[in-house]
Amino acid sequence: MSRPESTVEPAAPGTGPAGSRVPGLVRIVGFLVCVEIASGILQGYYTPIWKDIAGHLAMSDADVNWFEAAQLIVAALAVPPMARLGDMVGHKRVLVASTAVTALGSWILAFSPNFVTFLIGFAVQGAYIVWLPMEISIIHRRTAGSPRQHALTRYAAAVLVGALELAVIIGALTSGALVESTSMSFVLALPAIAVTLVLVLVVAGIEHVPGHGLTDPDLPGFGLLTLALGLIMAGLITIRLQGPASALAWALLVLGIAALVVFTRFEAGREHPFVDVRLLALPRQWPVQLTAFLFGMSVLGAQIPLSTFARTDPDVAGYGLGAGASFVSTLIGVYVISLAIGAFTLPVVSRLLGTRTAHVLYCLLVAVGYGLWLPFHATTLQAVINMVIAGVGSGALVAALPASAAAGAPPAATGLATGMTNATKTVGGAIASSIFAISLSATGSLGDPTAGHAPLSGYMIVWSVCAVAALLAAIGLVRLPSDRGDGHEPSLPGEPAVAPASAGRPVGTES
Repeated sequence: MSRPESTVEPAAPGTGPAGSRVPGLVRIVGFLVCVEIASGILQGYYTPIWKDIAGHLAMSDADVNWFEAAQLIVAALAVPPMARLGDMVGHKRVLVASTAVTALGSWILAFSPNFVTFLIGFAVQGAYIVWLPMEISIIHRRTAGSPRQHALTRYAAAVLVGALELAVIIGALTSGALVESTSMSFVLALPAIAVTLVLVLVVAGIEHVPGHGLTDPDLPGFGLLTLALGLIMAGLITIRLQGPASALAWALLVLGIAALVVFTRFEAGREHPFVDVRLLALPRQWPVQLTAFLFGMSVLGAQIPLSTFARTDPDVAGYGLGAGASFVSTLIGVYVISLAIGAFTLPVVSRLLGTRTAHVLYCLLVAVGYGLWLPFHATTLQAVINMVIAGVGSGALVAALPASAAAGAPPAATGLATGMTNATKTVGGAIASSIFAISLSATGSLGDPTAGHAPLSGYMIVWSVCAVAALLAAIGLVRLPSDRGDGHEPSLPGEPAVAPASAGRPVGTES
């Protein structure tokens, strides 16, 4: 007989004794770090061995692109409903469910006999995309009542993202070391084992806090959002596959945008909407969500172009670094370490400069890092400097955006707010990926780097889009209200602001 799930009623803000610490916070963060280690392994494990996987499944290298497309679709479609469900039924339950689905997808990969089953498994595995938003929501609710709630959430987010980025390196090194010395089935089984162990840890180690109830699931709203995002993602992927002249691609995009307009108007008129568009319009929300969308263009869209540029032989194409696969792995490792550094510096910089100024600074670092690629791309040293600058900014933003979304949302909508940062980031990455595919596809450099080389102007477009997007994000964040000092909870338009009961009763810091 299974052990009944422990249930902890959400404590009213300020119910702890004066001067007490947030009980159990370090323990909870420790369990969630294990989840992010598994997430990092998943995100870094497959990259070095895609060619070996292609051989294992007897498919062409170009077909590997379908795996990324499948996960993008799952991420865009799954995050909003799962995030909203977290607010309704409890964030732990959604974390457990998404981890179980991810484990299922990972085991499918381990025993997949062909391309189709591997594609299904890789798409299902994409459920991990909701882990970080749910973790931030769990921490944000756990610290309710502390006057340092938002600061503690940022600290925890920094630790989680730092663990994630370091685990990416561990995953990449592990798969690269094992792929030539053991069977592919064993290699592919290791991520599944890791996720399964994490599932057990989450079930046993994270307390359940009830959500706000399934008062109205708003199935029509869910259907409209799924239709809109599905059409938009299908259109973007069609552009990547068929090029910008594809009439089908543009028809899908137009229909998707039209469906999104209908969805927005429909949700604005509902008492209990699936996605409260009023929430996303709050002054403490829209700059964060806009930044997530623009940030996704570089953090999700620019990695393949950077890899192909590094692999390009300058003696043949007139540009590039001429790096081998092993050295590209080293460059990726340096970039990931810079992401971890950015995440770990977030709490200190936010405390010194304020949250808004810190966010703007990190966006400017991303803009400068990619902007430097325009004049400085001839040597490996220049590439490393550019990647480190952009990486520090990117790592901090990965941690900062969901934490800021949670801080700027009413207590009943933290899951939705944090989840939407991932959803908008994914859509931004998909849009940028399509733009970059068009600019670099003249001679097939994305599909097969050995088949030819895109013009240098294509890479200039990539770097320019990333730099401009980050700069626009910094400008948008200037409109983010400064750190709130009155202790009031965020509220929706037309609703009174609620002062927490702990006002004037400090709870202290984490244990």
